[in-house]
Amino acid sequence: MADHGSSNPPIMADVAQLAGVSHQTVSRVVNDHPNVSARTRARVLAAIAELGYRPNSAARTLVTRRSRTLGVVSFESTLYGPASMLHGIEQAARNADFFVSIVSLRAITQRALLDAVGRLAEQAVEGVVVIAPHISTNDVLAQAGRLVPLVGAGCGPTAGVPMAAIDQRAGAVAATRHLLDLGHRTVHHVAGPATWLDAVGRADGWRATLTEAGAAVPETLTGDWSARSGYEAGRRLAEDPAVTAVFCANDHMALGVLRALHEAGRRVPEDVGVVGFDDIPEAAYFIPPLSTVRQDFGELGRRSLELLVQRLGGSPGPPGNVLIPPELVVRSSARPAPRT
Repeated sequence: MADHGSSNPPIMADVAQLAGVSHQTVSRVVNDHPNVSARTRARVLAAIAELGYRPNSAARTLVTRRSRTLGVVSFESTLYGPASMLHGIEQAARNADFFVSIVSLRAITQRALLDAVGRLAEQAVEGVVVIAPHISTNDVLAQAGRLVPLVGAGCGPTAGVPMAAIDQRAGAVAATRHLLDLGHRTVHHVAGPATWLDAVGRADGWRATLTEAGAAVPETLTGDWSARSGYEAGRRLAEDPAVTAVFCANDHMALGVLRALHEAGRRVPEDVGVVGFDDIPEAAYFIPPLSTVRQDFGELGRRSLELLVQRLGGSPGPPGNVLIPPELVVRSSARPAPRT
């Protein structure tokens, strides 16, 4: 019988002795080997719980050649979308019993991304998820994927690696269609930076919806995702009395637009309807509460991980792409267009 009072942490031999099985049987249970009876497995698990035994992950890696560790490459950002994407991927990995090693880059450049994936490969991660929202990184993802199995999150379908992303275009279509259905003759757009795939997808969806409806396509105003840039765009929009509807590429810029319209005496939603994108936690508490497009980042994390696990399992066939539909959340910032 193992000495439960010992100050030394229990080892696999202690588990084997308490469970009355061989060292090899304990190893099979720890590594989830199928050739163990349910009764024996239960006895070993009970011994593990009683002793508080924790498998040595380094030793297990040598035996199984699996580290149960995944790498995630992200970048330092306080933006709601990328930060929520990282959280969703990390949580999904942990729920699937993988350790997570995160490399956070100050800026997403091709060189920095390759270096980050290379460092993770040296740490013996089994695979890597790269959060890649910038257009410039698309060109290098396939190259990085030669170093280690790799999946892109939030990247474009031309990246050359399996990818999971929110359908930005579909979200923009829903937002623009909502405003048109309220009777607005056209919808103005405050876009995000043109170097971001999300911004491009949202602008494409907005433009296509107006064109399909036979509505005029106004010139876009471009911000940098910040409320300040939305405020500057909103001041310009407020000067034009013909503006009755605005679709903003994210909620922070929508907040700035709301402030600028208020200062100019343009009432929302009576005079101008506004719809954002992201559904940040504060969106429901704007004045008025903001209609917006919600992205399911938990689902994005889960689907990204599924794609990576499929790759690790050697699934046949070409790389898969997963587009996750967003959801239009209707609140109080848009109503039927004012009669003219």
